[in-house]
Amino acid sequence: MKYSVITFGCRVNQADSLRLEEDLRRRGAQSSPAFAADLVVVNTCSVTATADQGARQTIRRVARENPGARIVVTGCYATRCEEDVAALPGVLRVVRNDEKLDLLRLLDSRGDVPTSLRFGDGGGPCGAALEPGVAGRTSLTLRVQTGCEEHCSYCIIPRTRGRGRSLAIADVIGEVERAGASGYKEVALTGVHLGSYGRDLAPRSSLRDLLKALLSVRQDLTFRISSLEPMDCTPEIVDLVAESEGRFAPHFHLPLQHACDRLLQRMRRPYTLDHYRRLVDGIVERLPHASIGSDVIVGFPGETDDDFEVNAAYLARSPLSHLHVFPYSDRPGTEATAMSGKVPGPVVRARGSRIREIAAALTERFQASQLATVRPGLTLEDGTLVVTDNYLKVRIPGGLKRNERVRVRLTGTGTGVVVSGNPESLFTGG
Repeated sequence: MKYSVITFGCRVNQADSLRLEEDLRRRGAQSSPAFAADLVVVNTCSVTATADQGARQTIRRVARENPGARIVVTGCYATRCEEDVAALPGVLRVVRNDEKLDLLRLLDSRGDVPTSLRFGDGGGPCGAALEPGVAGRTSLTLRVQTGCEEHCSYCIIPRTRGRGRSLAIADVIGEVERAGASGYKEVALTGVHLGSYGRDLAPRSSLRDLLKALLSVRQDLTFRISSLEPMDCTPEIVDLVAESEGRFAPHFHLPLQHACDRLLQRMRRPYTLDHYRRLVDGIVERLPHASIGSDVIVGFPGETDDDFEVNAAYLARSPLSHLHVFPYSDRPGTEATAMSGKVPGPVVRARGSRIREIAAALTERFQASQLATVRPGLTLEDGTLVVTDNYLKVRIPGGLKRNERVRVRLTGTGTGVVVSGNPESLFTGG
């Protein structure tokens, strides 16, 4: 049986999709383009209206190009608008987020997959585990937490993901060691609200406890910490990354959302610009080569021209290295949907364009600051692309394979050369 998994949205969805792919591969299913697959799983996102629209368009396209496909839809949009998704052409089943990782078992019980796949006697390599390169990904994205109990006024995700739930530290260690045994050299830790990791466990734990435990893993593995809310990125976590001798990449993603305190209050974000500024300035002082990404919303209800200028001014002079810019869109059921002061669409688009220009300048400045430095990295794709520990994508001459450790000297914007060293050793930050 041939399958295709199509993923929208964040690293949490990517991690979930990888787990679904592993379940399918273990049963002997073989990956295929969607137009030729027997089973197509669409893992949706619902952060923005654009994400919803993209999922609908993809489902319609698959149904049109492959009318015989069994289309199963899961994820946040499928959870939020279950009936609407079920009515789309070709959709066999909608699986809510809380049942996502049991998707194949649910399909088994309802007779939605062939006997060959249910009992693992298909034509593929039964028992095949994940390995670097599956789904085009060299590193493994591991979800260690899901759910969120924050109440940001614009966000629908707490309703689609539920309360916070964490994977026990021992289980995380087991998954990480299994990844190392399968050939992975890098693991990205992710969660819906990653900084809340462990608060639901008994006994109570914390993200710092998990990170310290991962240092005990002696396999040739390094780790990236996915998106952290600013109030959760404590000095202790920054110190742990700085002192980990390269086990944790100097790469942070800290969503700001807005640099105007008045807008942060309307968004129900539990920090101020001063807190955020001191946080990122402290990271740069502690880790001068670190990359720091952020998310920014433009056009939030009530955003005035002056508010926007405050946002733009801080971002332009900040030490951030890259930005994800999100034009505000109503999410039915959120507090922000009912707020007054909606910003006209043309104004939202213009503000988004300006922040993207600032983002491009920040990225260019960070890349220029890294010229002539030597950074550890991992080869991707066909071996001619490297992602460095501080999240730069660098093209190098051919001759290496995917998933090899290298140290590269950055020679230009997006280019570099491999320098001498032991490519099989752990990162030893530069």
